[in-house]
Order: sequence, then structure tokens, then C-alpha cells
Amino acid sequence: MKNIKRPVTRIIYLFSLLFLVFILISSCGKGYVDSDNIKFIGQGDDKVAVVTVKGSPYEMGYQLGSTIPGMIKRTIYPYLKIAQVAMSDRFNNENLDKAWESVSPYIKDRFKEELKGVADGSGVSLKTLQRAHMIPVLGDYACSGVAVWGNASEDGHLYQIRNLDFTMHARLQKNPVIVVYLPDEGHAHVLPTFAGYIAAHSGMNDHGIVLSEKGASPKKDYPFDLDGTHFSTLFRDILYDADNLDEALEIVETTKLIKRYRFYIGDGQEQTMGAAKILVSTPDSVKLHVWKGNDPNDEMAPNMVENTIYYTMNNDTCYSHLQENTGTYNAQKMIELSRILGDDGGNLENIVYDATALKLWVAYAENMQEAKYRDYVELDFGACLK
Repeated sequence: MKNIKRPVTRIIYLFSLLFLVFILISSCGKGYVDSDNIKFIGQGDDKVAVVTVKGSPYEMGYQLGSTIPGMIKRTIYPYLKIAQVAMSDRFNNENLDKAWESVSPYIKDRFKEELKGVADGSGVSLKTLQRAHMIPVLGDYACSGVAVWGNASEDGHLYQIRNLDFTMHARLQKNPVIVVYLPDEGHAHVLPTFAGYIAAHSGMNDHGIVLSEKGASPKKDYPFDLDGTHFSTLFRDILYDADNLDEALEIVETTKLIKRYRFYIGDGQEQTMGAAKILVSTPDSVKLHVWKGNDPNDEMAPNMVENTIYYTMNNDTCYSHLQENTGTYNAQKMIELSRILGDDGGNLENIVYDATALKLWVAYAENMQEAKYRDYVELDFGACLK
């Protein structure tokens, strides 16, 4: 028994030390610089920083880094350290650096330039930021995605859910931030994310293209073949470049992908409205399955409802909710569904999009209370574009 207890005691001790370091970092001021490009939405513990950046990729990164340098430091440093203590065999510096080397050739220069700008603006080294961005590349996790549109919604709008079920122990929820990008080239877009993390686990652009994701890589697949594009940088490409659903799907289908995921892509525009679900399964002989809305061959058939797509942490519950509420979905009804589908013990962030009106509602976990129990605060992305 002694041999069993010692490693457990050591892990608890290390986590205690890291948590103390985190508290000390968190106590060092408000973490942002007063400027015209930062505002806040929500109240109290549910308050979220919204940072608007514009210009070239480097300029946008620098503006972000220099506006919230303290928030970035107290997010990235503990995130990296805690991951490395919890799974040192996977998230050590050597593995993270190798992961960057593998995926870097598939990352567009604009992303690398933005990350360099964040480093220069915040004072966090580029190497540290690269390593932090590789944790999801080497990690495995599970989430939920749902989209409804047309006659399935109350007003004909496209609504979409993105539940991020990921560890809350890394304390990412302590520094939530929504970044509004107004680039010189490409579409304006918005990322509900965490300070210093500029890859996209979700997002929406000014054409009403909205993105969600669900991890599907089992632990048995590790070590992963990383010779390709991770979904988080792929999503940034889609947000920059896609005018409609078909263009977004073309980007996915022409990109060399890695690992196993489900993607959910919605298009809220009246002329091209619809959604698609994609199963990425690169270790298998058939690496990509695409189901556009109302496809009779959808993986969930026959449990389907017209003008909806879904695959969640609880598909039976989701299907029942869709059946009972089709035709009535609005933002509040989608928030209700988002809460129901949130994971117990690991529901880090939940987002509901109205991709037609260009609005979003987001909830972040607070300490160790899951996002599904928190207030969903509203951002009118369309107003940010005026």
C-alpha cells in the first residue's frame, strides 16, 4: 500500500503548490490595460472581457496581448504547468514541441503572425504560447453540438449549441475572454475563448458561419498521427475565409486533418441557411463522413427531426428535447437544451449562437461549478461590426 499512496500524495502536493502559485498570480492586479478596445458583459462572477482587435494578424495579436497581458499570464502559465504535472508523459515540453513541429507546416502564416503578436504584446514567450496551444492537439475530450434552423426554430433563424466539456482543474475559466476580430483581409469573426488561447474551439463570422466540435479520439489512439491540421486552426481558417456552408465544407474536405472529431457547421444566412455534421476519422480507411441537414443516411437515423443536426453527450435526451420542442426554438430554449446536455464535473464553457442575428450567449464555469449552472451572458456581434 505504501507504493500506491506515495504517488497519490505527491500528486496532491504538487497540485496544491500549483494552486498556490495560481492564486498568487491571480492576485497581481486586474490583468488588463484600460483602453478603448476592451469592454465587459455580464455581472459579478459571470462578467466576461470582450476585446476588439483590428488590422493585420500581427497587429491584432499585439493588441490582444498588450490589452490583457496579466490575464494571459495567469491563464497560460498555470494551464501549461498543471497539464504537465497531471500528465507529464504526454504534455512534457519535448512532446509539445514535437507536436508543434508536426502541425506547424499546416498552419497558415497569419495564425503564426498573430501568435507572435500576442507574445510580444503580453510578454509571454512565443515558445510558451506554442506549447500551450498544443495541449488540445495532444489531448482527448468530449463535448456536445446541436443546430436547428428554418421551421425547427421559432423565428426561422439558425441556432447552434457548442458545449465545451474539458477539464476545469486547469482554471481556464478564471480568465474568460471574447475576442472580436476585424482583420484587414478576410471575414470579421468572434471567438469566445480564454485569455491567450487564439486557436478556435468554436466561433462565428460576419456571414453567419458558426462552428462547434466534439472530440472523438479515444485514449487507445494515442500517440496520435499529427501529420496534418488540427481542428482548432482549421476553424480559424473557416472563420476567415468561408462565405457560406458549401465553402466551409470545401475547406474541410480539402484539408489534411488529424485525429477523430465531429464538426458542426451552421450557416445562418437566409439564402444559404442550413447545417452539416462531419465525422473526421483519420486513423480509418474512410477518413471523412459529411451529413448535410436532413440527410436520411445521417448517423443518428432514424432518430432525426427535420432541420436539425446533433451528436451530444446524451443523444437520447437531446432527441427527446428536439422532438418535443421543434418549431419553438429560440435563444432561451437553446440555452435550456445546452444546460441539460452539460457534462457533470467537466462542463467548462457553453455557447449558444443565433447565426442569423449574429448574436451569442456564453456561460463559463465558475471555480468548480459547471458552466451549465451559470448565467449565459449576451454579446451582439452584429453591433460590433457597425
